[in-house]
Amino acid sequence: MGMTHSSAEGSLLLHSARLVNDGFIVDDAWVLIENGRVAELGVGRDLPDAGTVVDVSELAGPGAILTPGFIDIHGHGGAGAAFDDGIAAIRTARDMHRSRGTTRAVVSLVTGSLDALEARVAEIADLRETDADILGSHLEGPFLDPGHKGAHDPELLRDPTADDVQRLLDAGRGTVRQMTIAPEIPGGLEALRVVVASGAVAAVGHTDADDDVVRAAFDAGATILTHAFNAMRPIHHRDPGPVLTAAADHRVTLEAIVDNIHLHPHVTKLLFDEAPGRVALITDSMAAAGSVDGEYSLGGLRVTVRDGVARVDSGSIAGSTLTQDAALRNAVAAGVPLSEAVRALTETPAAAIGFGEELGSLRPGMLGDAVLLDADLRVVSVWTGARPAR
Repeated sequence: MGMTHSSAEGSLLLHSARLVNDGFIVDDAWVLIENGRVAELGVGRDLPDAGTVVDVSELAGPGAILTPGFIDIHGHGGAGAAFDDGIAAIRTARDMHRSRGTTRAVVSLVTGSLDALEARVAEIADLRETDADILGSHLEGPFLDPGHKGAHDPELLRDPTADDVQRLLDAGRGTVRQMTIAPEIPGGLEALRVVVASGAVAAVGHTDADDDVVRAAFDAGATILTHAFNAMRPIHHRDPGPVLTAAADHRVTLEAIVDNIHLHPHVTKLLFDEAPGRVALITDSMAAAGSVDGEYSLGGLRVTVRDGVARVDSGSIAGSTLTQDAALRNAVAAGVPLSEAVRALTETPAAAIGFGEELGSLRPGMLGDAVLLDADLRVVSVWTGARPAR
């Protein structure tokens, strides 16, 4: 369990690290952070002065690894708390995920009534003013295919109208980052266009769309595939489905839940091979992440967690109990190179939701978010820098 610190004031020097950053691994590296932003990078023992100097090899032992802060663009809760349950619950869950390396997160909301979602999105817009680690909201529903509902309440699913979509976007006052829509349902493609026109990211998911419809969705401006393989048509040699269409389209980021439950490790490796630099490792975590087995609620549905696997009564997987540090370990164990697994937790998700100028890398000028891991990829310390500009 990581120790979390702020790097937002004064100067901080982290040195003697194996730096994994921007797709490269650099040994004996140092990072200077000033007032919450990266000021300088270097290698070796010729170190600049700083108010706080940390030899990370003393904290994490030999092989200490330093990465940018992890960014989760799709999660629903943790530490016994659900993101749908208001500000205190969001903060409880975020404290746990931060200790596992996730310095910034998008708050994902499961399907609810339009009134409830409007209120939650507005609340998250308020929270974004006070809590620098909250990047905004992700509406995963209600505009989904009932046949691929997963852990969403089928009574509340609906076809989109432009007015309904705009109403939810307006409630977020520019902080809705992502909306997942099934493009094949009536009004689906038009809804995607409304989302993109607002400056948010349209995602394709919980869908029965074939590759032609998915291609039309990407041409309409959708740029994320919500948890690839899950709640969509599988790959079939005569019906390739959304995953291969997304992998072939360089505009698209593919989310992946690498908990070895949602995806077999061989499929995880396949995603990284098919869409290099375009995989975002998400948690899709529900309240039981970082907590214990038992009974939980997700969007009003009862969820039973046994052996860390969450399911609704219908048997559908109901999110995960994953944290991003575990996703990193699982991806590396699946054969993904460390540099690419880290990219999928940092640079790729940051860029996918429009924060690539400030987050996802430890380049000069970027926010001073850093994660220290030991040689076994266990989180030892976490630093969070300044507030994003957006």
